[in-house]
Amino acid sequence: MEEQKVRETAILVGLAADIMDEAERSTDESMDELEALVETAGGRTKGRILQNKKTPDPRTFIGEGKVQELKALIEAEECDLAVFDNELSPSQTRALEDDLGVHVIDRAQLILDIFAQRARTREGRLQVELAQYKYMLPRLTGMWTHLVRQTASGGSSPIGTRGPGETQLETDRRHIRRKIQKLEEELSDVRRVRDTQRRKREKNNVAVVALVGYTNAGKSTLLNRLTDSDIPANDRLFDTLDTTTRRLLLAPGQEVLLSDTVGFIRKLPHHLIEAFKATLEELKYADVLLHVIDVSNPEYELQAEVVRRLIDELGASSTPVIDVYNKADACPVPSMIPRGDTAVAISAKTGEGTDVLTEKIAEILGRGKKRVSLKIPYSDAGLADLLHSQAEILELEYREDCIMVEAVIKPELWGRVRAYVSGGDDE
Repeated sequence: MEEQKVRETAILVGLAADIMDEAERSTDESMDELEALVETAGGRTKGRILQNKKTPDPRTFIGEGKVQELKALIEAEECDLAVFDNELSPSQTRALEDDLGVHVIDRAQLILDIFAQRARTREGRLQVELAQYKYMLPRLTGMWTHLVRQTASGGSSPIGTRGPGETQLETDRRHIRRKIQKLEEELSDVRRVRDTQRRKREKNNVAVVALVGYTNAGKSTLLNRLTDSDIPANDRLFDTLDTTTRRLLLAPGQEVLLSDTVGFIRKLPHHLIEAFKATLEELKYADVLLHVIDVSNPEYELQAEVVRRLIDELGASSTPVIDVYNKADACPVPSMIPRGDTAVAISAKTGEGTDVLTEKIAEILGRGKKRVSLKIPYSDAGLADLLHSQAEILELEYREDCIMVEAVIKPELWGRVRAYVSGGDDE
């Protein structure tokens, strides 16, 4: 009981307007997800309202009648805030707070709050802070509505309140713009470090496999299963914000880096995607993406489509993808799970199907590659250096008259090494 007293209580509000894009409309499912987000943020839901209209109301988003209904529900349940499933404009937020008398936030602000709670690394904190400041900037005026409330019958502000208020507002705007600029510069430094790390990986010919998926699809559990790690993997939204990378041994002599990434969600705030691009752009440079899909969720197809759209938006649509249908052991109709060259059904929890998954990863990484035995004369020793940087060296022996190399090469190197093949080759 004591815990409930300190937890904020909320009424959830959603709008499904005919004019809205289908992905933006609120549904029972998106409201369920919003309730889970409130729970993740540390709050408790005490009711919900789902409104259908032709178009959103310019002032209150849901219409004056629905606002009165919402206010009555908030008062009856003694709630602290109203949480909207759709993104509100700054003016709509201010109007709703005036009418309702409680704090009003939208889905974007709620997700930003959760990210702020969860970010652990310096990079993660920088990214969340940048997104929060960009979200806050156009909403600053709401912080000064106390000046407007002092007016008589909606007239101009009383003498003595006009100048300082406007001056302070502009000062705050300048301060936030400076903070945004500083955070963007710091994230540029992070990006440069990532570029250096990426070049080093490429030079050492280390392949990167990245885990992507809807939040709570089981990415961290799968990373733990494949790499024998013990990264915290909890059944809650946005449990992983900071990228984690571990080594994965696919076969003797074939090691890759497996990276976990932040989970996606429908209606993910644009500012958050922008801020996390320093991390998420790693997807573009990965050799294979493992799209982890919670096949036990009735909405798994919709969730998968959300992730696919974001992969496209991040410029990673040309990267090979394996659809990993996770939680197959909890799927009501296992026979309905897609399977094929680029799809596999697994359970990260039990390990079922993970051996098939690693085989598919190895197969994609090995496509077009050729295993060769080379006899390189010392006069062409520079070729051995080239192979070190652009091929996978399995064995190397310096003999009296030559360098013997056993390597796996990419197709583009075949013409360069063909003359030195010794004793045939295996494709």
